[in-house]
Amino acid sequence: WLFITYLVLAFLFYFLSGYQLHFRQSKGNLSMPSASSGTVELVEGASVTQDFVVVIQRLQNVSVQWGTYNRPNSGSVLMQLYNLKDNSLLMSQSFDAATISEGSITSMAAEKPIETVYGVPLRLIITSNSLPGSAASPMMSATAQGGNSFILTLNNAPVEGTLCFVATGEDYIWTGLHYWKLVSGMGVVFALYLYSVYRKWTYGKNSLLVNAVFAMSKYRFLIKQLVARDFKSKYKRSVLGVFWSFLNPLLTMIVQYLVFSNLFRFDVPYYPVYLLCGIILFNFFSEACGMTLASIVGNASLITKVYVPKYVYPMTRVLSSFINFLIALVPLFAVALFSGLHPTKAWLLLPFVLICLAVFTLGLGMLLATAMTFFRDTQFLWGVLSMIWMYLTPIFYPASILPENIVWVLKCNPLYYFVTFTRILIIDGVSPEPVMYFTCASFSLCMLGLGAALFKKHQDNFVLYL
Repeated sequence: WLFITYLVLAFLFYFLSGYQLHFRQSKGNLSMPSASSGTVELVEGASVTQDFVVVIQRLQNVSVQWGTYNRPNSGSVLMQLYNLKDNSLLMSQSFDAATISEGSITSMAAEKPIETVYGVPLRLIITSNSLPGSAASPMMSATAQGGNSFILTLNNAPVEGTLCFVATGEDYIWTGLHYWKLVSGMGVVFALYLYSVYRKWTYGKNSLLVNAVFAMSKYRFLIKQLVARDFKSKYKRSVLGVFWSFLNPLLTMIVQYLVFSNLFRFDVPYYPVYLLCGIILFNFFSEACGMTLASIVGNASLITKVYVPKYVYPMTRVLSSFINFLIALVPLFAVALFSGLHPTKAWLLLPFVLICLAVFTLGLGMLLATAMTFFRDTQFLWGVLSMIWMYLTPIFYPASILPENIVWVLKCNPLYYFVTFTRILIIDGVSPEPVMYFTCASFSLCMLGLGAALFKKHQDNFVLYL
C-alpha cells in the first residue's frame, strides 16, 4: 500500500502543479532601462530600430516605453520584431497613438511562445504614420547595455544608448521535461527499499521503517493521551477556549495591518492574506518549538518511572501544536475569500508545505529539547533567538525592501521558503516551481536528521539530568 500511495501522490502532484511544473519565468528576461530622453518624434518616414539578443527559450512579449511631449497625439504606431538569422517576421502589432500617454508602455505579444530565438540576433523596428506635432516618441537610455549585440538606430543612424524596452518569456524546467522518468526512477528505488524491508522482516530483522510502525502502533494510546493533555492544558479555564485559535491570529493580523499598511505603506497585493500567512506559520513554529523545548524536562516524572521511547514526548508536543495550526487555517481561508481570492487546485498542495514545516519544527524541537535537558538556559536563549528569527522572516514586510547585501540571509532562512511557498499557493493560486519543493523538503529532512541524531546520541543520559 505504501507503493500505491507513492504512485497516487505522483499522479496527483502532476495534475495539481500544472503549468508551473514545466515552465518558469526566464532568467534571461531583459529589464527596462531607466529613461534619460526621447529618441525621435516618430512621424511618418521616421524609424527606431533596436538590435538585440535574448537568452529566452520561449519569447512571449516585447514592450516599449513612450514619451508624448505631454500632448495628445494621433495616428498609429507599428511595432515589428524580426529574426535577423533568416529575416523572418516574428511579431507585429499596431497601436493607436492617441491611447499612448507619458511614460506608458505598449506590449507586443506573440500568439504563442516563440521557441526559435535563443541566442539569435533580433531586430525591433518601430514606425508610425503620425504627423509632425502629433507623434509620440519611444524613450531611450543614454547608457549602452548588452554589449556589441545591442545596437540602437534612429532614422538609420546608429547612436549611443539603448531603447527603453523589455523582452520577456519563459524557460523549460528540467524536472518537468523529465518528470515521468524521475517518478519511474524514484519508484524503482522505493520499491527496492520496500522489498529489502520485507526480506529483513521475514528473517526476523527489523528495519527503521518497521520499528517506527511498530512503535506508533504500540504507543498509540499514550500518544493520543499526551496530545489531548497538551491541547486541553492550553485552554484550561479559558472562557473562549479553542476559539482563541481563530481569534489570536486575526487580532495579530489586524494590529499589524493597521500599523504597517498605514505607517509604512507597504504596497503588497492582498496584504491581509500576505500578513496572515506569515503570522499563522510563524506562530505554529514558535509555539511548537517552545513546547518541545521543555518536552523532556516537563515529563521527568514519566521518564524516570515508565519506559517509553523518548522521542514520543517532543513528537506529541508538535502534534498538539499542529492541531491548533490546522484550526488557525480556517480564518486564513476566510480572509482570503473575503479579500476576493478564489480557491484553485493549487490550494490542495498546501499539505506538502505544512508537513515540511511540521517535520522541520520536530527536528529543531528535538535539538532544543536535548540542549534544554543539559543546559537550562536554553529556554532564555531560545526566546531571544525566536524574536530575531521573526524579524529576519518577511512576515509583515515584503522581501523586496531588504538591501542587496543582506538578501543572502533570506536564502539561509528555512521559514522564508515555507512562508513564500504558502503565499504562492494561496495568493497567486498556482504551484511554486519544483525547486521550491526540493528546497522545503531538504531543509525539513536535514533538520529532522540532525535533531534526531543528536537526540538519539544523548537520550540515555537524560535521566541523569532530570
